[in-house]
Amino acid sequence: MAGNILGSRNAVIVPEIVVAADNTFRLDANVFDYTIVALYFLVVLGIGALAKRQVSTSLDFFLSGRSLPAWVTGLAFISANLGAVEIMGMSANGAQYGMATVHYFWIGAVPAMLFLGVVMMPFYYGSGVRSVPEFMRRRFGTGAHLVNALSFALAQLLIAGINLYLLATIVNRLLGWPLWVSLVVAAAIVLSYTALGGLSAAIYNEVLQFFVIVAALLPLTLVALHKVGGWDGIQARIQPGPEQLSSWPGTDLTGIESPLLSVIGIVFGLGFVLSFGYWTTNFVEVQRALASSSISAARRAPIIGAFPKMFIPFIVIIPGIIAAIVVPEIASLKAGDGGSDVKYNDAILLLIRDLLPNGMLGVAIAGLLASFMAGMAANISAFNAVFSYDLWQQYVVKDRRDSYYLLVGRVATVAATIIPIGTALIASQYSNLMDYLQTLFGFFNAPLFATFILGMFWKRMTATAGWTGLVSGTLAAVLVAFLAQDSLGSLSIGVLSLSGQGASFVAAGAAFVVDIVVSVVVSYMTLPKPESELEGLVYSLTPKESLVDPDEGVVPWHKSPTKVAGVALVLVIILNLIFR
Repeated sequence: MAGNILGSRNAVIVPEIVVAADNTFRLDANVFDYTIVALYFLVVLGIGALAKRQVSTSLDFFLSGRSLPAWVTGLAFISANLGAVEIMGMSANGAQYGMATVHYFWIGAVPAMLFLGVVMMPFYYGSGVRSVPEFMRRRFGTGAHLVNALSFALAQLLIAGINLYLLATIVNRLLGWPLWVSLVVAAAIVLSYTALGGLSAAIYNEVLQFFVIVAALLPLTLVALHKVGGWDGIQARIQPGPEQLSSWPGTDLTGIESPLLSVIGIVFGLGFVLSFGYWTTNFVEVQRALASSSISAARRAPIIGAFPKMFIPFIVIIPGIIAAIVVPEIASLKAGDGGSDVKYNDAILLLIRDLLPNGMLGVAIAGLLASFMAGMAANISAFNAVFSYDLWQQYVVKDRRDSYYLLVGRVATVAATIIPIGTALIASQYSNLMDYLQTLFGFFNAPLFATFILGMFWKRMTATAGWTGLVSGTLAAVLVAFLAQDSLGSLSIGVLSLSGQGASFVAAGAAFVVDIVVSVVVSYMTLPKPESELEGLVYSLTPKESLVDPDEGVVPWHKSPTKVAGVALVLVIILNLIFR
């Protein structure tokens, strides 16, 4: 049936499909499409040049001088996460698993974003720290700080490699450019504006990229819905059946046969450990909020970002679901037919190939490139801050002039653009990149969240417990991934009957539990810091008035972080009930 739909399209409107000698698909973009992409690149570089005028100190370069309004940092907060991994990975999940993918948004994102804004941002912003690892140093000392800074820097290089690999896939398969050309050109553009304008250039471009991405994906979703016959058409034709339109219990997504255990895995592994670990302690996101002009603006940044986040599934997951219906290659892949090199990662690209005419094609290409650059720039800007402040300045060269660390940051930006070309090779081994990404989050974010949350609410936790908990939690996650079926590719031995994202949820849960247990045991065996040194770092020891702006009680409701968070929470609960 999918073949009938595709075969009946208007050949005058839809660009010609070109099949290359290597059996990958090509798309015949015309001059108009290339012009749209070129104009977008010029605007991006122009923003970088303008932002450079505002950079005179390292604080300007790494944190935009803490001067940006909440709506800007809020959109940048969500755009930094709306990279190529999000678009291609979540559409791949939609094609493979259906509506259960919404758990990554409504269970695995929004609640943690609201918690960050209401509870945790006051500690970050009020303490005056420049990064999450710096907060760890103040709370636990140099042991936990060094472990966190090194693991975070490594994670950013690996995740940036995913973005680079997806960029190469997008440009090569849609435009036919050689992989090395697409890598070098796009990486050079990201490098240009991040090295010039630092975080300000990245943030303002992320705001632009958010609107470009929506402008690309919304028309694609509407055209795809029309093509398949609307929601009724999806219900009638989705394979293996309508159960893929229900989000619970999500057994296909988790790979756990028991519905009860699958729900526990989603709620605890994804909704609590992975989600809170990512959104509340990942400096890539927190850095955007730290660039805000006040505590109130910093608190509202992730809360503002929660509103578009909860509706992104409709322009990312739905196209993936439709691709598995109307795109022959994806439908065959889902049915288990062999003989094709197509992966689920190709779902949204193939949908663009089959449905969009020239002109709209150019916008779609610009949107996908924007998603790559948003994700890549976020990884780079976070990496260069942590490398410069938390590693180089803290452990290598201390007490130099500010201009020296500004130069180090720019050099780190170049390195963070080049190294991921190598780490992209790891990403290329995965058919569904969300499997790989969630594995990384289990390694790096889950144990950090355990250490962070315990240290914030338990004043007895010691510095030794901080780094031993982090290391043991990470090792627990690595062990689970190694024992699972395919979490680490050829390195996995398959002792545990877990695979894909279900294995990642279990690994994250193991990391969290082991970290907590080790931290508690070690804390009772070692001496804690004096309470006088923990003010502003532990919830019970921090004056409540220092966690809010003085005039927060008299501002309109739409500027009150707690009230706006309440509205967002109600909306996401309603969405969960509708698509349960």
